[in-house]
Amino acid sequence: QVQLVESGGGLVQAGGSLRLSCAASGSIFSITAMGWYRQASGKQRELVATITSGGRTNYVDSMKGRFTISRDNAKNTVYLQMNSLKPEDTAVYYCNAFRVSASGRYDYWGQGTQVTVSS
Repeated sequence: QVQLVESGGGLVQAGGSLRLSCAASGSIFSITAMGWYRQASGKQRELVATITSGGRTNYVDSMKGRFTISRDNAKNTVYLQMNSLKPEDTAVYYCNAFRVSASGRYDYWGQGTQVTVSS
């Protein structure tokens, strides 16, 4: 089992910045990669960015240049630095970790943290 705890959400004005943190615990040795997803009200959950245990990153095109994912392996923590925030970035942001084995992919999720961007 892997437990994920997010922090850092809140209310910010358009153009502002926030940094989200996700602390992982449990069977973290089994994790293939971690990432962030978000879900706006009335919409499906969507990928924001991922980072592998080796530090390779992947971003959704619309967030490249504004969002940066990083990790501190010593702290078992993944971060999402969000700059130049827009009202359309308002959503619940979820930390995700997954492991891939012979039986397939298994996902773990945090409880989510609300990010609200005011215009």
